[in-house]
Amino acid sequence: MPIGVGSNLHYLVGPGIAFVVIGLLALFLRWAFGSGEDRRPPSDDGLLTRIATLSRRESALALRAVLSDAGIRSTVRVPGPHRAEVLVFPEDAERARTLAASFPGG
Repeated sequence: MPIGVGSNLHYLVGPGIAFVVIGLLALFLRWAFGSGEDRRPPSDDGLLTRIATLSRRESALALRAVLSDAGIRSTVRVPGPHRAEVLVFPEDAERARTLAASFPGG
């Protein structure tokens, strides 16, 4: 049954098809590029080794200053609220753990 030019449906068919196509395209893109809950990236520290996990960022920065004074390069990662991790290179890990054990903020 063709839709005549004088019919009111004539003005609804074009936008209706456009919305359906855009909706299907959106669903496809969500499927193709969406990040599913089961696709969490692994915790990759790269070349660094975690030596301490502290509850406050300020404490981690203070430990980092102590390590820096000892000549140990380090960095602080804050993976979530009320959690800060201090990371060092593997060759400095033992010395850094010794300093971290005597650190009052930990």
